[in-house]
This record gives sequence, structure tokens and C-alpha cells, in this order.
Amino acid sequence: MFGKIAKSLLGSANERYIKKLQKEIKAIEEAEAQYEALSDEDLKQKTIRFRERLEAQEGLDDILIEAFATVREAAKRTLGLRAFPVQLIGGIVLHKGQIAEMRTGEGKTLVSAFAVYLNALEGRGVHVVTVNDYLAKRDSEWMGKIYEFLGLSVACITHELSDDERRAAYQCDITYATNNELGFDYLRDNMKYSLEDMVQRPFNFAIVDEVDSILIDEARTPLIISGPSDDHSSLYNQIDEIVKTLKEDDYEIDQKSRSIQFTEEGNEALEDKLRKAGLLVEGSLYDTNNISLIHHATQAAMANFVFTKDVDYMVKPGAYGQMEVMIIDPFTGRTMEGRRWSNGLHQAVEAKENVPIQPENISLHYLSKLFPPLS
Repeated sequence: MFGKIAKSLLGSANERYIKKLQKEIKAIEEAEAQYEALSDEDLKQKTIRFRERLEAQEGLDDILIEAFATVREAAKRTLGLRAFPVQLIGGIVLHKGQIAEMRTGEGKTLVSAFAVYLNALEGRGVHVVTVNDYLAKRDSEWMGKIYEFLGLSVACITHELSDDERRAAYQCDITYATNNELGFDYLRDNMKYSLEDMVQRPFNFAIVDEVDSILIDEARTPLIISGPSDDHSSLYNQIDEIVKTLKEDDYEIDQKSRSIQFTEEGNEALEDKLRKAGLLVEGSLYDTNNISLIHHATQAAMANFVFTKDVDYMVKPGAYGQMEVMIIDPFTGRTMEGRRWSNGLHQAVEAKENVPIQPENISLHYLSKLFPPLS
């Protein structure tokens, strides 16, 4: 009861926080006429002056009002867009490393430009992370007109760039890229043998677009760099035939964690079938020398009893015309070209669907971890 009364009188914590920013917003608004009177050349010179002040040990917060007023005027001259107070508030929130939630149509792309410009003035690089290549390219070209007008360099990283082109892009004041491109560049850099071969430089400041998608939904899919291992296609096919004969009482499925384990009866049935097939020669299924068999059997069980065709994956012609198992993205419903489950799961699904089994990949380097990982 007291909380409701306090909220009605004082407002929510979010409202009180935004109210504290009104002083800065008022100062930016009052500076508009002064910046409108500047010539293009005088406005461009602001970037040089800001950098000189930063070198003289002033902080970013000290120049925030003037920098935001500069970006606001530059956006009017280059894009014909005038930022509203709500967009200025969003820019301050992003600069402070917080999340700005905005309604559709409130212009979040322009909002980011204020925090991007301010933090790029230090010359240590700013990353703008987007959810796909189209948005990265579009926003870098669109907002890039503001940054380039004010004398800052802008680049966009897409999958077809070479290492030299990526290195040059990361050296720019502002770099647009998807979370996947940034993540895989980080992984590849950690596999390089010398600093000169690395494409990224020390990280400074980043703004994440669609933060809920990138840091929650997309983060559930790990980034993995893999390499080929030995070919065990015949073993996958043999064990797939055996696992298909198991009964429902032979295994238990945990749908929440998407995992499977054999029951006591299932272990006995599996051992018996593997011995008759000549695959289990000595010892029990869980002896150290037979660990590969239980691994293959578990993956075959996952493929047959947990993963569902046309829900988790599709079977369709690949790049060279032969049938392939293609993973379905659980968030978009689209096939994920070139992505494969690791640890033998993809090969087990290929054996299940009777399509050519591609060599298994082993993880060389990865970010995050979620079963089943993708390579």
C-alpha cells in the first residue's frame, strides 16, 4: 500500500531517473540556435576541438552536451532529421552503459548516433552490434553520413571480407557488424600465432541493437570453430540400425534439457545387440575402451528419439545436389546453411535419414556452451 502511494507521488524509479536527465536535455535544447548558426566547416571543427579537450584530460561527460548538440545539428543537415528530447534521453542512457527501451517509431537508430559519436571521439573504436548483415550495412551507410560529415571514419563488417579488410574496418572510429561476425573474429584472433595477424584491436565501447535478441535469444547458440576428424561413417550407420530396434522402455527422455539416457534394461539390450553385431568385443559397454560405442549410441538415440524431422531439421538438396541434413533455426524457422551439430550428433541424424554422412568436426575454439552445440 505504501509503495503504491509513494509511486503515485514520486513516480517509478525509471521516471525519477529520466527526470534527473532533464537538466542535460534542457541544455542541449537551448544550444540548438547557437549550433544552427554555425557554418558546415565550423560544425565539422567541433570534432577536432572535442578531441583536443579530451587530450587535455577532460572527460566524455564534460563534453556530452556540446557533442550531442553537434550530432543533432549534423543529423539535420545530412539526413533532414531533428532529434526529439526522447531520443536525446536514449542517447544519454546508452552512453552510460544502460539499456534504452523505446517504442516503435521513436527512432532508435538515430538515438545510437549520439552515444556512438561521443565515445568515438576518444579514437579507441566503437562497435555497433546488429542482428543481421542487412541492418549492419544499412545503418552504417545511413548514420555514416553524420559521422563522416563530422570527420569520423565508419566501416561495416560482412562475411565476405578478407582479414586485411576486417583489420582496416576495426581500425575505423566506428565499426558496424553482427554479433556473429564479431564473435567469430574474436575466436579466429585467438587462434592466430602473432599479434600482427589479428584483426581486432582492444575493445573500448559497444552499443547493442535489439539487445534482448542478441544477449538472450542469440546467446543460446554458441559460436564454434571446428575442424575435420577421422571418418566413422560406417560405425554411425551400424549403430543407427541397432538403436532403431530399441523399445520405449529402454531409454528415458528429458524434454526440458533435450537429453536422453538408457535405462538398465536398455543398457542390457544395447550391449547384447552390439555384441551380436561384433562391435562390442570385450568388457561391458561402459568400460573405458568402449566409451566410443556408448557415445555413438547416445547420439544415435538423440537423433532417433529426441530430434524431429521438419521441426529440428530438414532434409533437402545441398550446394552440390546431394541430400543434406540442414538445421532449422528455432527462432526464425529458417534453415541454417552451413551450420552443423557437433560431437557426432549431425552424423547420427544423417545416418538416421540415410543421407551421405559428412566427416565429423571437432571443436577447435568456441564461445558459450549449450547442448547441442553448433559448428
